[in-house]
Amino acid sequence: MHRIAVLAIPPVISFDVGIPEIVFPAVRVDGLPAYEVVMCTADPGAVPGYTGRSYLIDAGLEAVAAADTVIVTGAGSRDDCDPRVLLALRAATAAGTRIASICTGAFALAQAGLLDHRPATTYWLYSQEMRERFPTVDLQPDVLFVDDGQVLTSAGLAAGLDLCVHIVRRDHGAAVANTVARLAVVAPIRPGGQAQFIETPLPPETGAALAATRAWALTRLDEPIGLRELAAHAHTSTRTLTRRFRAETGSSPLQWLLHQRVDRARELLEVTDLPIDEVARRSGLGTAESLRLHLTRRHGLPPSAYRKAFSRR
Repeated sequence: MHRIAVLAIPPVISFDVGIPEIVFPAVRVDGLPAYEVVMCTADPGAVPGYTGRSYLIDAGLEAVAAADTVIVTGAGSRDDCDPRVLLALRAATAAGTRIASICTGAFALAQAGLLDHRPATTYWLYSQEMRERFPTVDLQPDVLFVDDGQVLTSAGLAAGLDLCVHIVRRDHGAAVANTVARLAVVAPIRPGGQAQFIETPLPPETGAALAATRAWALTRLDEPIGLRELAAHAHTSTRTLTRRFRAETGSSPLQWLLHQRVDRARELLEVTDLPIDEVARRSGLGTAESLRLHLTRRHGLPPSAYRKAFSRR
C-alpha cells in the first residue's frame, strides 16, 4: 500500500488538510485500498488552525521519513517555516520520495530549496510574493497545478483536488482517477503530462447555461459534432455559443471537445483491448494517426505505450 504523509503546518487551513483525506482513501484497486494516509506535523498534539480551532494530530515528522509521497498543505503563515520541517522535506527528497504541495504549501517547499530552478505554482494571490522572495523558482501562475516529476505543486484551494486526482491518475490511470473524481463530486481528471511538463488542464467551469449542451456532447464524442451542432443544440448562433462557452469553461468549444475526446481515448486504452483504430473512432479523434498525435502531444506517450503503462486489464 502506498503511504501518504499529509504534512500540516500551523496555522492549519482546514480545507487544504481535508483534500487528501477526501481523495486518497476512496481509491480502491482490485477491491483493495490503494493508499494509507497519515496526518503529521512537527509537534504532535493540538495544532492551531487558521480560523482559531485546533486540530489533534498524533504523528510527528517520522511519518515523512516513512512515506512514499508527502503532501504539504497550505498554512496561514508563509514565513519562517519550522527548520525541522525543512530538514525533513530535504531528507525525503534526497531519498526519492514524491513531494507535493497544496496552495501556499509551496512556500515551505521553496524555503527548503526544493523549487530552485523548477517550474512550480501556488495560490495566485501570493504569486508576486513568491517571485520576490524566491526568484530562482520558475513560477507558473496561470495553471492549476504543475507536475515536475518528483515535485508537484498546485494553486489555491480547489486546485488541490485537481492535483490529488492527478496523482491518482499518475499512479493508477485515468479510469481509476475518474471514478475517484465522481465519488468526490469533483471534475474528472484533467489532461496530464510527464515529468518536466507544465500541466495545462481545462479551467474549472463557472457557468451552467450550456451545461446541458456539454452533457449532450459527452454522449456523442464519437460523432462528427462541431461548432454548428453544438450551437444548434444550445439554440444559439455559433458566435454566441463560442462567447458563452469560453465564459463558462475558459476554453473554446473545439478545445473543450478535443480535451474530452483525448480523455475518452485514454479511458478506452486503459479498460479495453480495442484496436487503436477503433479507440480513435469511438473517441471521435477519427484515425489512429490523429490519436497518436494528440495523445503524444498531451501526455508524451503514443497509444500503445500509454496502454502498456496504464492498462487495467
